[in-house]
Amino acid sequence: MNIAVIGTGYVGLVSGTCFAETGNYVTCVDINAEKVAKMQKGEIPIYEPGLEVLFERNIKHGRLKFTMDLAAAIAQAKIIFLALPTPPGEDGSADLSYVLGAAEDIGKLIKDYKVIVDKSTVPVGTAELVHAAVAKHATCSFDVVSNPEFLREGAAVEDFMKPDRVVVGTTSAKAKEVMQTLYEPYVRQGNPIIFMDERSAEMTKYAGNAYLATRITFMNEIANLCEKLGADVDMVRKGIGSDKRIGSRFLFPGVGYGGSCFPKDVQALSKMATEYSYDFRVLDSVMAVNEEQRMVIAHKIKKYFGESIKGKRIAIWGLAFKPNTDDVREAPAIYTINALLEAGAEIVAFDPEGMPNIKKIFGNRITLATDEYAAIEKADALAIITEWTEFRTPDFEKMAGLMKQKVIFDGRNLYNLKTLQGQGWYYNSIGRQVVNG
Repeated sequence: MNIAVIGTGYVGLVSGTCFAETGNYVTCVDINAEKVAKMQKGEIPIYEPGLEVLFERNIKHGRLKFTMDLAAAIAQAKIIFLALPTPPGEDGSADLSYVLGAAEDIGKLIKDYKVIVDKSTVPVGTAELVHAAVAKHATCSFDVVSNPEFLREGAAVEDFMKPDRVVVGTTSAKAKEVMQTLYEPYVRQGNPIIFMDERSAEMTKYAGNAYLATRITFMNEIANLCEKLGADVDMVRKGIGSDKRIGSRFLFPGVGYGGSCFPKDVQALSKMATEYSYDFRVLDSVMAVNEEQRMVIAHKIKKYFGESIKGKRIAIWGLAFKPNTDDVREAPAIYTINALLEAGAEIVAFDPEGMPNIKKIFGNRITLATDEYAAIEKADALAIITEWTEFRTPDFEKMAGLMKQKVIFDGRNLYNLKTLQGQGWYYNSIGRQVVNG
C-alpha cells in the first residue's frame, strides 16, 4: 500500500518507519529542508530505541522516502496521515493551524479517492474541521479518519509493531476496509482493531492520557502524605498494585509527569470541558498538583542547605522527561534547574541522550558533563531526576570520593534505604524515610 505521512516529528517518523517495515511504500513529508536532507542521507533526527535499524533497512530497500514535495508524496498515496504538531495555545487549547493548513493544501492537490487520517492528538470534532478544510478545494471523494497514536517514548517501536489495540474512528465503510487492511499485520496475535465514530476516537486519546496523568498525580499525593506520616510509599505502591482492579503500572511516585503528551493533553481536555461549560475538577487538581510536584526536589535541596544555596554546586542526573528518549519537552529537570539557578546554585548535569536538547534551553547557564561521575565532581549534592538504567547501580564508594558531601536527593526512588544508611549517606527520596547516615 502507498502511504504519505505529513510531518516527521516523533509520531510521524515512528509511524512512517513502522508502516514501511511491513512492506508498505511510505513517503514522509516535511517543510524543514535541512531535516529532510539529513533523513535522505540516512541520518535519524530523534533517539528512540530500535528505530534506527528499521529506519536504515527501509531506506535501503526503497520503502521509506523523504521529501518536501507534498504533491508528489500524495499523488500515488491511498492513505495520507496527518502527523503534525498541535501545540497548546496561551489558553491551553490545541493549536490546529498546522493540521487545517495541511488539510487545505491536500484538498487542492488530490485527484482521486483518499483516506485522510488524523494521527495527531486533536480535540473532539477535529475530523469534521479537517473534512471541511479539504472539501473547500477537493474535486474528488475522500474520507477523514481519526486514528490516535498510543506510543510510549522509549518503547514506541514495540508499541507500534505490537499494539495493545488500534483505535480507528470512521463512519465510512470504505475507509474502514482500507484501515482494516493496513493494520491487520500488526494485530495477528489477536489484539483488537476497535472501530468507532470519529468523535469517540478523538476523545479516547485524551481520556487515556488524562487518566494516566491522574494515576501518577494521585501516587505523588500519596507519597507526599507518606513522608508526613512516616509510611513508605514503595510498600504502599506494592500493596495496592497487587490488586487486580488497580494494577501495578503508573504507580511510581516522582517529580511529576512531563513530555509532549500528558501536560498538553490534560490541559487541552480541561479547556474543551470549559468551552462546554463543564467544570472538570479532577483535571484542574491534577494540573495544580503536578505543577507543585515538579518543584519538590528543588524545595528539598533548599530546605537541607538552609537560607541560601548560592554558590552550591548541584549535580543533576537525568534531563529527559523519561528514560530511553532525548525528549526534554516539559521535563521536570527543566523546572528543577530553573529553580536552583534562580537561587544562585551552580548546576552540572548529565543525561545519556538529552543533553543536546537541554543545551538549546540553558546554553552556557549550566555545565554539561561527559558522564555521571564527571557531573558529581566537587558537588555539594546530587539530584536524580530521570531514572536511566545506568544510574541504578552506581559505585557509591567512588561517588563519595568525588563529591564534597555525601548528599543525594532522589526524585525516582532508585536506591535501597539501608544500603545508603550503611554507607553514611544523607538520602532524601520521594514518600520514604529520610536517611541521614
